[in-house]
Amino acid sequence: MTNRERERKTLDFGRPEGRGSVEETFYPWVLTARRYKSEGMPATIADGARDITNDLDGNTEGQKEKYFPVAWGEGVMAYETYLGFDPVRRIHFVLPFRRFEEKIIEATPEHVVRQDVFGRYLERKKNGLVETEYKPVINPEKPEEWERLKAHALKELESYTDEAIERAYMPLKAGHDRGDYSVRLHLEGFFWTPRELMNFEPVLYAFYDQPELLHDINDFICKVYREKAMKAIEIIEPDVVYFNEDLSGVNGPLISPECFDEFVGAYYRELIPMMKERGVGNVIVDTDGEFEKLIPNFIAAGVDGFLPMDVNAGMDIVKIRRQFPKLKFIGGYNKLMIAEGKEAIDAEFARILPVIRGGGYIPGADHQVPPSASLENYRYYIKRLSEVMRQAGADIG
Repeated sequence: MTNRERERKTLDFGRPEGRGSVEETFYPWVLTARRYKSEGMPATIADGARDITNDLDGNTEGQKEKYFPVAWGEGVMAYETYLGFDPVRRIHFVLPFRRFEEKIIEATPEHVVRQDVFGRYLERKKNGLVETEYKPVINPEKPEEWERLKAHALKELESYTDEAIERAYMPLKAGHDRGDYSVRLHLEGFFWTPRELMNFEPVLYAFYDQPELLHDINDFICKVYREKAMKAIEIIEPDVVYFNEDLSGVNGPLISPECFDEFVGAYYRELIPMMKERGVGNVIVDTDGEFEKLIPNFIAAGVDGFLPMDVNAGMDIVKIRRQFPKLKFIGGYNKLMIAEGKEAIDAEFARILPVIRGGGYIPGADHQVPPSASLENYRYYIKRLSEVMRQAGADIG
């Protein structure tokens, strides 16, 4: 059984040969990789585990593929396979208004304002240790700012040719077709992106005060995915496509089911059938926080499941699986338990074992493993994960 077949069978409620997939939910936290280097991980492995935005920071190669990031995933896969995980190749397809030159906008004795890779203006006060938002990418009360950003995006889209997309993603096709690794494609979603452009409070008001603006933004995003991302999907046929949304907090969803259906779900209903027709295995949504109230709406929109299932926000996959028996999960393991040692690690696996046995589940940390977890404890976690995944799908049939 190839790695690709194993992942598909694990997520699709099968009984994989030998064991289910042993994978991690997200690429590693850079601070965690640095700790592991200090504890004996080879520097070439630890230093290669980069976030895509780190790759863009002053990296000529990263800038060359800023809209079709592929190369960064090679280092992440090497990091994970070194630790004993099954190979997963992580790739992005980036929207044409989500990458900017990082530069200083203003420097005075009182502060420094810089533009970050996402186009936001960030301020650091004199002798300050942290940056705070100085100006969002667009102000929803100034629709002309979106029009300027859209004009910029249309210009950038001229580089999204079929040839450029093939050049970026085609080198992964042979290994993926052989099943050497699964492919996980990351897209930015229809709550996440307006929130990133406007910031939290303004975007929540915009659902009521500027619905036409939100629809225009999301219509544009959807068009880019229909006309450009589908070409990448046809080439690589990702096993998992996941949409970044983060539309919930510890006290529940940030938008109502009605808002979800109009501003988010409607776009999923348009895109997901197109993705499935082109070979996508599963469409998963990444949202932190507690979002149980919206699960029926996600399902109705065609979503197969969720990651990371935020345990510390109250998301209990054992309970959720009882309510929604065919819902799929990646993550759901309380990351904080890894730092607590072997007994805590084992107890957390015991908690989620019923879902593992029920299938449709790849356990992993409920977000990136924090630097509080030692390399020794993380290795023990991975060893135990490999052992419990021998029971993947055991209750099926």
